[in-house]
Amino acid sequence: MILERLFTGFGTVCLLIAIWQGSSAGYLYAKAELAQYLLEDAWQTKLATGVNTPPWPWAQTWPVARLQFPEYQSELLVLADASARNLAFGPAHISHTPWHGQGGNTLIAGHRDSHFKLLKKLKIGDQFNLQRPDKALVYQITEIRIVHQDDAQRLEKTPGESLMLITCYPFDAINPDTPWRYVVRAITNG
Repeated sequence: MILERLFTGFGTVCLLIAIWQGSSAGYLYAKAELAQYLLEDAWQTKLATGVNTPPWPWAQTWPVARLQFPEYQSELLVLADASARNLAFGPAHISHTPWHGQGGNTLIAGHRDSHFKLLKKLKIGDQFNLQRPDKALVYQITEIRIVHQDDAQRLEKTPGESLMLITCYPFDAINPDTPWRYVVRAITNG
């Protein structure tokens, strides 16, 4: 009898924990989806007015560009400042790196398990678009490599002018603290 009550109580506790975890995951998913609509609205405002518009009042970022991968039917808004908070909502420009035409390499970072999981499908020779408020550029992938995080921090200083998309590697790793980075380098003729 006591054992039966114990198992019933344990089962109830497990069920409540499962409901709580499921609702938490649902909340995070809903929040992420809503954020994409708000980010799109902020991007359209930027295009129309030229004003950096945070997508919600307490946001510490705003859209600065749009990445388009037509072959993979994927579009991603790029946010200002690649902080941990901002990367939760999309790929972000590493703010101390220049944009095309300013000399140097543009670095954009994103999470491997969400927005930048697409990177594992990309191949050398693939093309994608980068739309900025002032211009649109077509990039072609020239190199894909895996580097140590210490080397990734030096990528901005490599010679030439390119766009580099960076995410953690390996893509399917459980451990979030991997020291490896997956780097997609692309150049434009624009």
